[in-house]
Amino acid sequence: MRYRPLGRTGIKVSPFALGAMMFATSFGNPDPDDSIRIIHKALDAGINFIDTADVYGDSEEVVGRALRGRRDNVVLATKMGRPMGDDPNRQGASRRWVMTAVENSLRRLGTDHIDLFQIHRPDPDTDVEETLSALTDLIRSGKVRAIGSSTMPASDIVEAQWVAERRGLERFHTEQPPYSILNRGIESEVLPVAQRFGMGTLVWSPLAQGLLTGRVRRGQHNDLRRAGLFRHLNDERRLDAVERLIPVAEKAGLPMTHLAMAFAIAHPGVTSAIIGPRTMEHFDDLLAGVDVTLTDEILDQIDEIVPPGTDVGALDQAYRPPALLRPDLRRRPVTERSAA
Repeated sequence: MRYRPLGRTGIKVSPFALGAMMFATSFGNPDPDDSIRIIHKALDAGINFIDTADVYGDSEEVVGRALRGRRDNVVLATKMGRPMGDDPNRQGASRRWVMTAVENSLRRLGTDHIDLFQIHRPDPDTDVEETLSALTDLIRSGKVRAIGSSTMPASDIVEAQWVAERRGLERFHTEQPPYSILNRGIESEVLPVAQRFGMGTLVWSPLAQGLLTGRVRRGQHNDLRRAGLFRHLNDERRLDAVERLIPVAEKAGLPMTHLAMAFAIAHPGVTSAIIGPRTMEHFDDLLAGVDVTLTDEILDQIDEIVPPGTDVGALDQAYRPPALLRPDLRRRPVTERSAA
């Protein structure tokens, strides 16, 4: 395993990070002992980076059990900020919730510190200085080693860096955006900005939430597509791109999963790509491709199918800023329009 620097933190991590969302017994692997075996196999294979979140059901508890006796060999990352119930104060990035959430995660993980504590989604209702101030206190207390953001627009990343510098606060050391062959939008600004500020980048959904496994094809109807649970699995534009990518993988002699993962970690701005296996079979398939390197010829072919910096459709879990979600932020009041 060839380890990479996690930004400028001095921490070294594997190019594959083990995502623990599917270890939640409520919606992932119902057998925690099986999940623990997967975690142990990942550690034995040299993967030293594990990423989870408070909102992933009992994932943190499963990870905590797996790391007993091996905690010091793992770079442990978790996230907070997404709603943890109906209480409006049990979400977001306020100092009040940051301080509570970290204690909850420490307890569930069974550890006295978190190596990378991340804000799961931007919180437009909280001043970033408030968030960074709270996170700075956590680093100074020793409960957190490094801090990061997730799905943060490039302009917000820049603002957070400037606020940290002006106020003498800890800055975000990492960013966790979505990235895959089908979703390359972060190549335009997010990755260059992260590189400029020396941030590590931990990308999620390198398999485009299952589309780049090769198991979802045009004209085929599996249970997920019939159930309509994931809109992106029925996006004709994305399916067209997959059909064009499959021959590229076949000509290269690679499974689609290996092509997709090798692409995700080929960008110089990407530190690690998160794999999210639910079963040992899934993990073994992904692990077999950890040393795959794509040639310039293959990358050029991918560029022709999905041009750099573009997205083909959108992920179901993609972050959409308030400026796009709220009509009142992009429409002048009727009285002003009438006057014009």
